[in-house]
Amino acid sequence: MVEVKLPGAFAGKFRLSSVVARAAFQSLKRSFHSSPAYRWSYNGPAPERLLIAPPDVRTADPTIATELINGTFVFAGEVVEAPDYSPFEVIPPTPAWGREIHGFSWLRHLKATDNPAARQVARELVEDWIEIHGRWDDLAWDHEVTSTRILAWLAQSPLVLQGSDHEFYTTFLKSLNRQVRYLRRIVGDLPPGVGRLKASIALAAATLSMSGQKRYSRSSARRLDEELNAQILPDGGHISRSPAVIIDILTDLLPLRQAFTARGLEPTKAIMTAIDRMMPMLRFFRHGDGAFAHFNGMGGTKSDLIATLLAYDDARGKPVLQAKYTGYSRMEAGSTIVIADTGPAPPMRLSDTAHAGTLSFEFSSDRQRIITNCGAPSAHLSEWRQMTRSTAAHSTLGLNDTSSARFLTDSNAEKWLGPVVISGPEDVRSSIYENERGHELVMSHDGYGALFGLVHERTLILEQDGKSLFGVDTLSGRPIEGFDEFAIRFHIHPGVSASTTSNGESVFLSLPNGDAWEFEATPGVELALEESIYMSETFGHRRSEQIVIYGNASKMNSVTWSFVQSGSARSRPLSEADREVAMRVDEKDYATAPQYADDGDEELGKDDPLK
Repeated sequence: MVEVKLPGAFAGKFRLSSVVARAAFQSLKRSFHSSPAYRWSYNGPAPERLLIAPPDVRTADPTIATELINGTFVFAGEVVEAPDYSPFEVIPPTPAWGREIHGFSWLRHLKATDNPAARQVARELVEDWIEIHGRWDDLAWDHEVTSTRILAWLAQSPLVLQGSDHEFYTTFLKSLNRQVRYLRRIVGDLPPGVGRLKASIALAAATLSMSGQKRYSRSSARRLDEELNAQILPDGGHISRSPAVIIDILTDLLPLRQAFTARGLEPTKAIMTAIDRMMPMLRFFRHGDGAFAHFNGMGGTKSDLIATLLAYDDARGKPVLQAKYTGYSRMEAGSTIVIADTGPAPPMRLSDTAHAGTLSFEFSSDRQRIITNCGAPSAHLSEWRQMTRSTAAHSTLGLNDTSSARFLTDSNAEKWLGPVVISGPEDVRSSIYENERGHELVMSHDGYGALFGLVHERTLILEQDGKSLFGVDTLSGRPIEGFDEFAIRFHIHPGVSASTTSNGESVFLSLPNGDAWEFEATPGVELALEESIYMSETFGHRRSEQIVIYGNASKMNSVTWSFVQSGSARSRPLSEADREVAMRVDEKDYATAPQYADDGDEELGKDDPLK
């Protein structure tokens, strides 16, 4: 990996130090509120009763329920057998396993069986948790775990409480109330982002579900509205730019909307508009097979959950071409879909899942994904996480074996901020055009400008019949001698079989449905077929392949390539005339993606909830 020094390093370090200081101060405040001297304040009289149980839209699996009843607990790739004792007495084999079991979202599987044995096991496990961890445990009382557990206990309260005696009913409500009081105390000091939003949703749900919460109704609704307005962008994306976050938020927000209705109340305008904006984004990121594109922390797609969420979409509108605020573009023709990352890095404190994949794209035909990014690993495969965030793990151009964004590597700072992005592309531009030929997406980023003096420009053209995708990658500027080696990568989905042709100048792609596509590039480039990896939270990691074009910017600053479906009339790469059209980057008026103010920047304003 090339070691480089950034200009303005002192200013960058000062800014990073100020962000770290703010994060450390917030963490210390949370630590004080979780100290033994303060925990007593979370005790109090239990609510008299639960008024409603918000629904759980996640799919349940009776098979998992059978495992739980038999004392087998499989979470985050780890198996714990506890047939004769409580799993809460076990030291978690991994933090990810511990977060799963303490979150209790698995209660929904027991509900799916709807039999006395499942209800008994659910009640016993909740009782065990209250007895063992109900006072305190660092992992069990993590704010995100606590938020998840509150929502799970509320949703599955009929399962847990049916047939219970008055003593357990009271104990359950006391513990639930204690967790809510704790979360209410620390929510204002949580790091900005989805964790704080989820805590706000959990508090709103608790306020609606438990009796005696009327005095908190206005403040909980106001806090949730502030978080939604700050985090959900006008096009429906999340400020972190992660497609996965949209799924997570809707999974919790849709039941909350129903909880308002169940209480005979109107959901706030912020809740309704946030849902209305996010719903089309579910369709925006979907390929023909229903899977989400792999950008910025998105791994495998739970298709059943997506189908459930889409059932709540009354409008069922067609996805837009550009999500300018979130920073993505989409082209669709025939049965072919192309989705590209055309946005800058998110604010620093919301970038712990962001990838260095600017101008990367994914490409699918019919129900088969063809070109993808490597994706993101599940929690128990965290050792792969940094690798999959690199530019080389994306279908885009990388320069000098260096990522277009830089990640925090200082262990002291990472303790407070996590593995955030500290610098990367700032000037990211994109425009989509529709003409008689089809869709044309023109985009560029300056992520390599400060390092190597080069700007990456990429043009994608998807023809009207969807059977030809043409591209041009250009490096503009003056390359630095010795720092001008580039690699353009196209990661192939593991379901596609790839082979080079006899002359080595093209790659033949065979799809499971019998279709075939041919990849060709500018004559004379170095074209290789190499190993790759495909990461999925659902299926783990799978071996795959990638097409790589190697070159030297001093000798060749522009490369043209094409994917053409076999048997189509356009079974050839771009002509010289086509290249001239595609390369007219500087002559176009770009639609510039917005540059989000980072946490701590003056533009946000002192009252912004993200600060």
